[in-house]
Amino acid sequence: MPSTGGHMSDIVTERYVVESKQSAAHAPLACSTQHCAFPLHGNHVCVWSPKDPSHQLLTLQGHHHLITAMVFGNQIDPLLLCSASEDYIIMWNMDECREKALKAYPLLNLLINEENQQLVTGSADGQLWIFSLMEGHHYHCVAHVDLRKKKETFTTRRMMTEQYGLPEGHQYHCRYEVDKRGEAEATFPVLNLAHCDLCLPDSQGGGLAPECTTCIWIGSSTALFILNLASFELEAALHLKEFQSLSVQVAGSCAVMNEPISAKAVCILSSMFGSKIAVLEISLSALLSAQQCPRAGRMLSVLASSCVLPTSPLYFGIIKEKFPKLANTKRHAVKSAVEHRPLVFHTKVKSSGYTSAPHMAMFSPKTNIKHNNRRSSKYKNNYKCKEYSESFLPRNLIRQVAVAQAPVAVTCLQFSGDGQQLACGLGNHLSLVFDASLSGAPAAFSGHDGAVNTVCWSHDKRWLLSTARDRTLRVWSVPRTEFVMLLAADAFPKPVASAQFYYMDTFILLSSGPEFCLLKYHIDLCRDDIRRYKPKSRYKPIFRLPTTSAADITSLSAVNDFYSHIILTAGRDRTVEVFDLNAGCSAAVLAEVHSRPVHRICQNKGSSFIAQQSLAYNLFLTTAVGDGVRLWDLRNLRCVRCFEGHPNRSYPCGVAFSPCGKLMACGAEDRHAYVYEMGSSSFLYRLAGHTDTVTEVAFNPAASQLITATLDGKLQLFVAE
Repeated sequence: MPSTGGHMSDIVTERYVVESKQSAAHAPLACSTQHCAFPLHGNHVCVWSPKDPSHQLLTLQGHHHLITAMVFGNQIDPLLLCSASEDYIIMWNMDECREKALKAYPLLNLLINEENQQLVTGSADGQLWIFSLMEGHHYHCVAHVDLRKKKETFTTRRMMTEQYGLPEGHQYHCRYEVDKRGEAEATFPVLNLAHCDLCLPDSQGGGLAPECTTCIWIGSSTALFILNLASFELEAALHLKEFQSLSVQVAGSCAVMNEPISAKAVCILSSMFGSKIAVLEISLSALLSAQQCPRAGRMLSVLASSCVLPTSPLYFGIIKEKFPKLANTKRHAVKSAVEHRPLVFHTKVKSSGYTSAPHMAMFSPKTNIKHNNRRSSKYKNNYKCKEYSESFLPRNLIRQVAVAQAPVAVTCLQFSGDGQQLACGLGNHLSLVFDASLSGAPAAFSGHDGAVNTVCWSHDKRWLLSTARDRTLRVWSVPRTEFVMLLAADAFPKPVASAQFYYMDTFILLSSGPEFCLLKYHIDLCRDDIRRYKPKSRYKPIFRLPTTSAADITSLSAVNDFYSHIILTAGRDRTVEVFDLNAGCSAAVLAEVHSRPVHRICQNKGSSFIAQQSLAYNLFLTTAVGDGVRLWDLRNLRCVRCFEGHPNRSYPCGVAFSPCGKLMACGAEDRHAYVYEMGSSSFLYRLAGHTDTVTEVAFNPAASQLITATLDGKLQLFVAE
């Protein structure tokens, strides 16, 4: 007890108090020698330091659910705080968090883009935030753009394009300079945002109409930028210091106005360190022609436009030397087998232009070629389905199935070509084949000794290919549920990262390390009476080709449902390389595709049940952890749209095209699957009802169905309402 002469106020002093909206009866608390941490409003982490001169409360946001535990680390430098909730376990660095809070920059400008229903804001540290104003999105953040990083990527792409080189006769000289005195550390405060009506010409010279793109001017202290609001990439960068004749080299204020009729822009600059005000006139055509580096002279296309050359490795697919009974490679007349019923999507979303009237005749790839003098009848069945239309968007959850008794990750999904069966690979070495309705017991394919990485159907639906972390590749007989061909772990010097059937089941295409390989194979269902465990099927490597940069391939894609000479590969150096197997060489290299290596390439392969425009097959998607999904056009090798509205920070979630080619679905870490329309960067709708991170998605090619898979081993079937 204190002495009678003391004062109670000298014993206990209340230094700080805050009131939470949630009950604090059993809140998790944490203390260190310098900081106190507690939850505020249930899901905010608050840190208070009595030694901080400002006595400012540091609020950390990242959790979406109630925080249940909190603890400081034992080390003082750096001091770490760990917080846990039902959705995340987050490790915070206190020094970095405090530094970022003290360096918060004010918003300087905002712009409303009525065409895309977006709000664009710019801050003093060169950060742009794009929000969706669409009804029901509640100001959902579409993208975050760092001008400094975008400028570095813009410069690096042009440098790497020149490094990889172009075909003879197409050399060019890009105007760029890299300031080695530390310009990379400079920031670009957003002084002005303005509309920019920009029509990007067809750089491939294919006779197509110019593509009008929604762009904005970004005025900064030392440069002017043109940002594409579809791809969130820079189209041009004009640095004031490169023009020594200008009176204003560093601007304190900026205003830009676009003149769409004359294709010119007027810019007013006021000097940061003087009293001068300058008016500039900028020619958009001259600016773009000086900075947009041309690509190869001919246009690339997924659809084969010429016969296979005798020098092409694909020529092995049309000769019959060692492997009898090979698929006939005769190209049949092109005609549509079903009535074209295009999907009508959200009425308030402006079309991207890829769904407009085609520039050439409609194309429906032939998928039922003859085998052994008989026509395949795999589509002649009683499986009836509704085609995609305005009333049949798959958004109603009707069934959820667990793939195993214990939680196990679903690593890959793929529908068979007729949409009747679904193959999925699991993290426990199994591959399962379900009925498309997820009813009944699945067929199990067991033999791998590690998590399955890839499952792939053959075009004729008889075989299923799978790869796993045990470095083996197996081909399975679907009716017999047994493997019929095995590539052992020592078949290639490095593990097989991706594999699939290719060229209408003529080849197996796979990647190993920095190269991809074509295998000619022959399936023999006969077994030796003594060694029945050993299949008699055989394979033969006929072609290998490394990537230009010699970086390991992380993903690989090619069309198998119709003849195509194009193969797409993604490397660990963040590049995507396009190979033309008719020429047997690399055709193009896309540099700095994402900020991290691409883990999935997804092509628009169409469906036998819905016809598409021929140009739509040149679209493909790439995705990387923490960097969203990007849509690319093979015709001009450009990113035409970016999708970043779904959380994907740490797990490689899958993506998929809809059969009509006008929708894209992807997984996310907030227990939702997101569905985007190709003409908008804002999601069309999202699908709830999942119990964990959505790892994989797959559209049924024959019905308005979408199946999603989660990290805890659940399959969800969504159908039209």
